[in-house]
Amino acid sequence: MREPLQLRSNRLSTPIGEMIIVTDFDGNLRAIDWEDHQDRMLRLLHLHYGKDGFAIQSEYDIAGPTAALRAYFNGDLQAIRDLPVETAGTPFQRAVWSKLREIPCGQTISYLELAQRVGRPKAVRAVGLANGSNPVGVVVPCHRVIGAGGSLTGYRGGLPRKHWLLVHEGARNR
Repeated sequence: MREPLQLRSNRLSTPIGEMIIVTDFDGNLRAIDWEDHQDRMLRLLHLHYGKDGFAIQSEYDIAGPTAALRAYFNGDLQAIRDLPVETAGTPFQRAVWSKLREIPCGQTISYLELAQRVGRPKAVRAVGLANGSNPVGVVVPCHRVIGAGGSLTGYRGGLPRKHWLLVHEGARNR
């Protein structure tokens, strides 16, 4: 039997709620979610790594990612750009998540455009599902994907948080 993946977590107060940050011991981000969605984050981790496939040490000092996310929320929008991310998921999901990181801060794209960037222009729904399964929100900026015509659609943290993030990044007016 394989040893469980050892993870560590920390919490960060942000203007839009308490954030949970989960990394491995190499400093790679494995999950980020909001405290009010902790159960969903744990379900995703179980899905990706198995029921007994990981162990989390809570309230661990994760200096680098925590400092970068704090700087981002304080206005240094580029602070999170180069944070290392290591996620499980299907090859298709990881392809979508990789393309999300290419969306410049302050810009948005539609689900159709994201599907085209992934090379699957007819897979808009599948791209939407992969986008919604992103375990490392904010750093892998799924909030930058919007509906046709500029409408705000779906965000795991809730539409008010998505709106706040887009205003914070200058992609939307108040």
